Amino acid sequence: MSVAAPLAITGGRLLLPDGSLVTGTLRCERGHIAALGADVTPQPGDVVHDAGGQIVAPGLVDMGVFAVDKPAFHYGGITRVALMPDQTPPLDVPSRVRYVALSGKPDFWVHPLAAATQGLAGEALAELGLMREAGARGIATGRRWIADSGMMMRIMQYAAMLDLVVFTHAEDAGLVGKAVATAGEMATRLGLPSAPSEAEALAIARDITLAEATGARLHLRKVTTARGLDLVRAAKDKGLKVTAGVSPAYFMLSDNALADYRSFMHLSPPLRSEDDRKAVIAAVKDGTIDTVVSGHDPRGSEDKRLPFADSAAGMAGAETLLALTLNLVRDEAIGLGRAFELLAANPARLLGADAGRLAVGAEADIAVIDPDRPWIVDSDQMAASAGNTPFDKQPVQGRVLALFKGGTRVGVKKKPA
Repeated sequence: MSVAAPLAITGGRLLLPDGSLVTGTLRCERGHIAALGADVTPQPGDVVHDAGGQIVAPGLVDMGVFAVDKPAFHYGGITRVALMPDQTPPLDVPSRVRYVALSGKPDFWVHPLAAATQGLAGEALAELGLMREAGARGIATGRRWIADSGMMMRIMQYAAMLDLVVFTHAEDAGLVGKAVATAGEMATRLGLPSAPSEAEALAIARDITLAEATGARLHLRKVTTARGLDLVRAAKDKGLKVTAGVSPAYFMLSDNALADYRSFMHLSPPLRSEDDRKAVIAAVKDGTIDTVVSGHDPRGSEDKRLPFADSAAGMAGAETLLALTLNLVRDEAIGLGRAFELLAANPARLLGADAGRLAVGAEADIAVIDPDRPWIVDSDQMAASAGNTPFDKQPVQGRVLALFKGGTRVGVKKKPA
């Protein structure tokens, strides 16, 4: 970003990397945090923003989004995202990666994830080294699992040499087929094409085995079942470079939400059982889950106003990411510090970004948050390009009041109460 006037955020409760809250001032100069604490005061020439006693936290870092909806991300307190390669055309050549890496600046940063294979077809390696030089922050298999284990091993070998994280979609395609639900009582009652939840565990087991063999860093974008989470725990206990993410839908909803055939509930992976939902919450609490992400994938009426089995999977999640994650804080499942590890610090670390925490020298991506501000999710009022949220009309708490990128204030769209 261009050099802005120094910024001082006063009167806020600063969320420090250790999870503590300290009342004080945060100063930013030249796009970075220059000082913070109780003894810091604004300097002559500073732009002063009064936080009014609210929480001053790092801007969110959202990993694995499928579209860049800048107004939606700003509204949700997100200052940078990792963009999946599933674009039109896909991010499988250096020129496209370079274009995307520059596309959101100066008020929003996009970190592209390079397609692991040409055209995301799973058949031939893409130009991984050249895309890394062009700005790729990771390698991703896209929406689909790569069934060819030999190809997946080569991807991980190259990723290990390039020191790039491999982002995978964990569902065995041979088991999933055209399923839109998890096998069980609900799918049977509704007559929906379904696949066993073991499809996730099989995919995770294969990819963890290959990660161990190659020394690659593996990030499982969404782990949504108890069996899958047990595999991640075991891998971490062995010291493997394995991390896992999830989106709020999987700790907020189970497949009981499919009862009305509402296509906004058609997600990928599909919603799981109530036992799996509880297992996800436990995994967030015990550290098995490393990141909570929006899975932002806006889908218009042409994709969603169809019979459930014919609709497209996906949800618009950027605007609800913070509020839904704060539910875990209010329920005392996790603390506020842990919430921002999941939403900011850990994603930034995986992407190699000097952000996601309030610390001297870090990039000045900052959100002023009222964690208790009530609002109602309304699909018709969302800033995203489409409002396909499974949380439509649900009351939530937690709003971003002001957002700063590189020490410069950026827009937070106002919406009706």
